[in-house]
Amino acid sequence: MWVVAVLTALAAVTARVSGTRQERAAGWAVLRAVVQLAGVGLVIATVLRTPGLAPLYLALMIAVAAWTSSRRVGGGRAVLAVCAAAIVAGAGTAVGAVLAGGALPLQARTAVPFAAQLIGGSMTATTLAGQRLVDDVVAGWDLVEGRLALGATPYRAVRPMARTAAARALTPALDQTRNVGLVVLPGAYVGLLLAGASPVQAGQVQLLVLAGLLAAETVSAAVVTRLLAARLGTRRPETR
Repeated sequence: MWVVAVLTALAAVTARVSGTRQERAAGWAVLRAVVQLAGVGLVIATVLRTPGLAPLYLALMIAVAAWTSSRRVGGGRAVLAVCAAAIVAGAGTAVGAVLAGGALPLQARTAVPFAAQLIGGSMTATTLAGQRLVDDVVAGWDLVEGRLALGATPYRAVRPMARTAAARALTPALDQTRNVGLVVLPGAYVGLLLAGASPVQAGQVQLLVLAGLLAAETVSAAVVTRLLAARLGTRRPETR
């Protein structure tokens, strides 16, 4: 654990020296991670012993993910519902396809960790796409007003910005998938190797995870920008 403390201090000092003002955020993030991982370990153990609790656990995870994304995007309860819809659409579509195709058995031990990863990826894509769209609409409000004046609907007035925001939000997932094994050795692959799986078995599982994340994040980015575009085209969003 002392290495974790050293790495956290390194991040905080660097943030302080570089002027990003994120030194407190870095320390708080690691502290939260320690507490949450300890708690999650107990929760996961309980869920695996009592599979009936799995839907409740995933629902709680979706609620926290939606709340986190909506805070980043801004806009109150209406945006919370939009973010929740995007995360559910993305993660639900990908998990459903995997389970329906028989790639993973419908068991808490396999389905819950896989769904949890996809919910996290969907949250990230929702946040990035939503933030980018809001920022672009604020910066390009004159263009939006011009399209509205020409008779465009609020959605059509913002649609070009929505497409750009969705595409940019997928950059991390695309880069990770393209460069897997070359630049990045993802956690699932490394974990399986450490657990004794063969490289082929680890690669198969990791490929399933990467494809699932890419599908989930693509759907989430498309849904959140589609739903937000209609709202953002009615009036200029407040600057965060």
